[in-house]
Amino acid sequence: MSILPEAQARAILSKVVAFSTADECTAQLNGSTQGNIRFALNNVSTSGIVDDINLSVQVAFGKRMGTATINQFDDASLERVVRRAEELARLAPENPEFMPAVEAQTYTTTATYSAATAAISPEDRAAVATNSIDPCKAANLIAAGYLEDVTGFVSFMNSNGNFGYQTATSADYTCTVRTEDGRGSGWVGHNVQDVATFDADADVRIAMRKASASAEALALEPGKYTVILEPAAVAGLVGFMMNFFDARSADEGRSFLSKPGGGNRVGEQMFGPEVSLHTDPGYANAAVYPWDEDGLPRTARPIVENGRVVNLEYSRYWAQKQGKPPLAGSGNLIMTGGDKSTADLIRSTERGILVTRTWYIRMVDPQTVLLTGLTRDGTFYIENGQIKHPVKNFRFNESPVIMLNNVDELGRSVRVQSDEGGYVMVLPAMKIRDFTFTSLSDAV
Repeated sequence: MSILPEAQARAILSKVVAFSTADECTAQLNGSTQGNIRFALNNVSTSGIVDDINLSVQVAFGKRMGTATINQFDDASLERVVRRAEELARLAPENPEFMPAVEAQTYTTTATYSAATAAISPEDRAAVATNSIDPCKAANLIAAGYLEDVTGFVSFMNSNGNFGYQTATSADYTCTVRTEDGRGSGWVGHNVQDVATFDADADVRIAMRKASASAEALALEPGKYTVILEPAAVAGLVGFMMNFFDARSADEGRSFLSKPGGGNRVGEQMFGPEVSLHTDPGYANAAVYPWDEDGLPRTARPIVENGRVVNLEYSRYWAQKQGKPPLAGSGNLIMTGGDKSTADLIRSTERGILVTRTWYIRMVDPQTVLLTGLTRDGTFYIENGQIKHPVKNFRFNESPVIMLNNVDELGRSVRVQSDEGGYVMVLPAMKIRDFTFTSLSDAV
């Protein structure tokens, strides 16, 4: 059984901490049941369920640390893994940035668990595949996609008396639809905590429309264009940028948030006034665990307000060094949007390009967060408020920092999950002026 009830998790962790003779001990249990189904060429290719649970033990003698893991939980095994961690700690060099385990904390439970997601069966996964494949077959299109659902728990305890336990669920669905000749491609992706909010049949029809509509793509000259980025396209860019909202990298001159001569740009206007970002572990439909990896309680707080940077993350070590209070690492990112749909943004655009997805994004310059990547799976030319025709995909060179200074309009915010960054994100579609495309791509 991969999901231990709280009482059983607490009993195991209590034994581990009691076995330790080190100056301090932190033990963590992680368990999950992951189900999946994959389909391609309008046929299911693989499906499966993976159950896993493991125990990680970290101990310290002074500033010497050791970690060991195990997936057996009888008393002899628990004592053995503690002794192994202690042996490694005695051999380890001192860690100059060592921070002791946190004292006992208070956590506010967040709504990370969905009974509907936890109850997904193989038949349910097969139904998602069927609802994706059958409409495509009927329209002479070809579907390929993947569904993964996860039910898991995290529990930890340390020798200072801190304890946490919570369960969580999530489901990720992606589907790419191609025309039979391979010239048209559409894509849709969905990340949810509760599968009751997800409808594969509705999602796949979006990808089908884009696949059929993108088959006769025309070439446009690279250059600067007004673009409408759908939320999934926004996520790939903004997710990269958020990696730099760390006080240490800014203070050490390694970030676009570094101030010339030293320090960081907290308090400065770095983005357009339309841009407001915050984190909230209990945010509806995008909740995350109420602690970070150090066990610090997460709290709701602004990150950017009306374009002005108001908070960076401070690790416990860097906070102590700088004389600041530590700020727990955020697990989600919410951007305030407007009330318009993507279709509304298109209707208000005289000339521009609609981008479904940004893909294969890589860093060019960390000091400016200049990124390069490709559009993919549905890129269209807009004229006089209407989609006129598909266009060949582009390579772009663009910084999300510059992009967020060129916002014309924001659509409604929806939950997305980026391929880059690891955040649960709630982001709007965006209309951006002067977005830089540098070359054409033959990929569809």
